[in-house]
Amino acid sequence: MGGKLVVLSGPSGCGKSSLINEILKREKNIYFSISTTTREIREGEQEGVNYHYISKEQFEGEIDEGAFLEWAEVHGNYYGTSLKPIYKAIEENKLVILDIDVQGHAIVKTKFPRILTSVFLTTPTEEELKRRLEHRGTDSAQTIATRLHNAKKEMARINEYEYLLINDDFDTALEMLHAIIKTAWLKPSDEEITTFTAQW
Repeated sequence: MGGKLVVLSGPSGCGKSSLINEILKREKNIYFSISTTTREIREGEQEGVNYHYISKEQFEGEIDEGAFLEWAEVHGNYYGTSLKPIYKAIEENKLVILDIDVQGHAIVKTKFPRILTSVFLTTPTEEELKRRLEHRGTDSAQTIATRLHNAKKEMARINEYEYLLINDDFDTALEMLHAIIKTAWLKPSDEEITTFTAQW
């Protein structure tokens, strides 16, 4: 089977990074796409592990060069997914996981419709999301308010995704996401269908 894509979207604070980290421990033939951003690095984060951190000027230059699969401005900062490593991973028959927002998902969906599996992750309630953001301790009250406001807009686009995953219990959500990823491997690409039908 050829390479596949899995998009995981959802409000900030719903547990995307934690789930992806556990999936990477379980599955070996996976490439996790590390996004590029212009936001400030947070305490505990590392360059090339959490994000690639560049200036706004550098980012805009790469936009002009067509270097991104998708990019968007979120919470006043740029976020983007570089094209080259994505194509390389697909050619190597790997499953690529993208942690991107609803805007990015819409773009990826038009470029890789056959091999894409999309998952929207969220908390069971808005109150629970607020609690998790406050408990994280990395954002100001104003930033949390902005994230909650944006979360409502993101929730309105759940129907654009194939799967809705509610992270109420972490272990349960992990098992469900792992099952979805196993299923994603079964999606045939256009090339695989053409090759099979030609040989049949």
